[in-house]
Formats: sequence, C-alpha cells, structure tokens
Amino acid sequence: MINAPEYEDILVKREGPLFIITINRPQRFNAFRGKTVDELVNAFRYAWAETHIRVVILTGVGDKAFCAGGDVKQRAETGDYGPTELGMFQIDTLHRLIRDIPKPVIAAVNGVAVGGGHVLHVLCDMSLAADTARFGQAGPRVGSFDAGFGATYLARVVGEKRAREIWFLCREYSAEQAERWGLVNYVFPAADLLNEAKKMGLEVARLSPTALKFLKRGFNTDTEHQSGAARLAMTGLDVFSDTPEAQEGVLAFAEKRVPDYTNYPVPA
Repeated sequence: MINAPEYEDILVKREGPLFIITINRPQRFNAFRGKTVDELVNAFRYAWAETHIRVVILTGVGDKAFCAGGDVKQRAETGDYGPTELGMFQIDTLHRLIRDIPKPVIAAVNGVAVGGGHVLHVLCDMSLAADTARFGQAGPRVGSFDAGFGATYLARVVGEKRAREIWFLCREYSAEQAERWGLVNYVFPAADLLNEAKKMGLEVARLSPTALKFLKRGFNTDTEHQSGAARLAMTGLDVFSDTPEAQEGVLAFAEKRVPDYTNYPVPA
C-alpha cells in the first residue's frame, strides 16, 4: 500500500477500498485550471496503481458546484488555463484516464456540473446527483466546445436529440430531469449524496475486481472509436481558442455581459 499524495487544487481520501477525489476550488465554482487537471491526472494514476483501491468517487467541495468546467476567468486573465507541470493542458489525458482506469468511477454531483465539468461526470461509469444539482453545457456561449467525448459519448448516454439540445441551447437542467433522461443514475437529498455514493462504492467493491475490469473494457469497446474524434476535436479547440470569435466569449464572460457573435459568419 502506497501513501496518497497531497495536492493544492484537489483533496483525496482513502476509505477502505474507496478513493474519494474532491475538486477543491470553491472560489471558482470548482472550475479547473491547468494545475487542477495535472493533479486530477496524478490522483487517477495513483488510484490505478494502488491495488487495494477498488472504486473511485469524484465530487466537488461544498454544495454549490461539482465542477463549472474550465476556468474561464483564468483564460481571460492569461489567455490560457495557467501553468502546468509539463507545459501541456492535459484534459484529454484526464478523459482517457476516467475511461481507462480498470476500476469503476462514480461521480457524486453535489452542485452545478456545466461545461467541462459536465463532461467529467458523463465520462464516469455511474453518476449520482444531489437534488440541488444542475446540469448543462456552456461552450458555445463562452467560445469553446467539446466535439469529442463531450458530444459523441453524451449522445450515447441521452440520445442524439437531447445531446444536440444540451449543446445547441446551453440551458441548465435539474437533477430530476437529468435522471429522467438517463444522464444520472439516482438523485438523493444533497445532505445524503456522499454517503449514498460511498454505499454504492462499497457495494461495488465486494464484487470480483477482475470481472469488473473486463466489463469496463467491454463497455468502452463500443465507443472506443470516439477517442479519435476527441483528439481531433481538442486539436481544433486549441486552434479556435486563439481566434477573435472565441475570445469574444471569454471577454463577455469576464465582463459579465452577453457575448455578441453577430459579426462572425457561419463558416462555409
């Protein structure tokens, strides 16, 4: 058994066979910067390597937000998501780790899950939500998108029509509606959420770890081709982020106004 590392932007805790990862940036609604993603990648790799861990629970600190996605304020201040250990923004690596770690990952969505935070819970194997949680996408509003797993895998989860609605309208949806759509497995009173996630995790931890590993690999096989689309989409997002159109979304968010995209024609 190896000791869990310590972090700045996240909290980690071992509870028997469970490993609880908590995004800890309440001042930014648990939005992630580059450092946050580095730490999440490290924590998931630790959970993968530690053979005594059977289940990972991903949640956010507080009762307001699970994760508000990428830190748009950071983008407005510096033009990127801040410094990282390797000089790379490893969000694609984090997505792959959530999918590939051979242990079930349970999202405990304790509040707002929007943008990139919404993508994180969608990629988890199961999602539990507080009755106060809210779900949605914001990318096209703030000059961003996830046309990879955030769109294609979401369509597998809720269906094409609903996935397109989520992205094309950028609305927020209640936990009750998310449960009806199959976006989350269960909804609990906010005060009970983490305990319910732990109960489910312990239930899973009693099962054969090898069987669960093969099952997770099997489930992923059906959508593994989406990995290529995800990498292509992330490459496109890197290019798009430097354009005036994308910057308008970032500036509007920072200035707390409605973005004006009227001068940007639809690409032919």
